[in-house]
Amino acid sequence: MKELFQHAATTHGVTVRVAVNFLPEQSRIEAGKWFWVYHIRIENDGDHTMQLLTRHWRITDGRGVVNAVEGEGVVGETPLLAPGQSHDYVSGCPLATPHGSMDGYYMFRRDDGEMVAVAIPHFALAAPATAS
Repeated sequence: MKELFQHAATTHGVTVRVAVNFLPEQSRIEAGKWFWVYHIRIENDGDHTMQLLTRHWRITDGRGVVNAVEGEGVVGETPLLAPGQSHDYVSGCPLATPHGSMDGYYMFRRDDGEMVAVAIPHFALAAPATAS
């Protein structure tokens, strides 16, 4: 199955694409736990080699509660992207509500030493309707 990237944002010549899917097999709806998996592709379309150093996420649940998640790299990696290169990774997000959203940014260091923030596009987390 080929994933379609549903969301994209470009900042400083770097495009971040996101595909998100609800995983009912990883969710425990009766216990109030919903789970999504998201696939990120980071494409360097700029003129500088850039290294991803940190991630900064804002995860909002269906009640409006915001959880900030920050850390080094992505899934244990700090990819170095030359112009024309891309990096893909997959991660997941649990929520205590059937709907929410995510967005944020990555901090990159360019080969000239400049630090740049690259936007992660806003995307919805939405479980299919379930009978109550």
